[in-house]
Amino acid sequence: MIKYIVGLIGLVIWLFILHILNKSKLNFWHFIVGSAGAFILMLVFLQPVLTQPLARIVALLASLPGKIGSMYSAHYKYGVIFVQSAVGAISLKIDFECSGIIEIIAYLSLLIFYRVYTVYERVYVGVLGVIAMVLANALRITVICMIIYFGGIDMYYIAHTFVGRFVFYGLSVMIYFYVFTKPQIIKQKVGSFRYDSDK
Repeated sequence: MIKYIVGLIGLVIWLFILHILNKSKLNFWHFIVGSAGAFILMLVFLQPVLTQPLARIVALLASLPGKIGSMYSAHYKYGVIFVQSAVGAISLKIDFECSGIIEIIAYLSLLIFYRVYTVYERVYVGVLGVIAMVLANALRITVICMIIYFGGIDMYYIAHTFVGRFVFYGLSVMIYFYVFTKPQIIKQKVGSFRYDSDK
């Protein structure tokens, strides 16, 4: 209860600071304070509600290749994937960190205050980006499970710590490039020259 009261007080202070920065036309600071505040507030209010449903969705998506190839199975209700390899078995629990909720909240926090897009475009790109990040995370879990299935449970550390992260963060960089970097370059204007000009 105290956490929510502090969160509401923080929300009011954050909105007041954003109002001042907007009136002062301090766009850079408006983006930084807005994104950081949105991230913290979403962690406080949304993360407890969305982590478990997101873990279930990721478990469901990641289990599809395992089910098709009869390699591993999932218990969606609990966000658990059971991998039976030739040299042992292991249960993978998709928890707070593995659900991808932190990365999704960070993505949405930046996008909300990214003025390259209109409000409608931000909603559209936000939905597509969240779907892409969920799929990227499911692919990460799938790769981890397949490495364990074919290589044994001794491969868990390498699969989870290195290969899985490389897959997820590599795909996340691509998402960030297409959502944040490329549109900024295309819409940039230098003097009379514009990158999106047909001429």
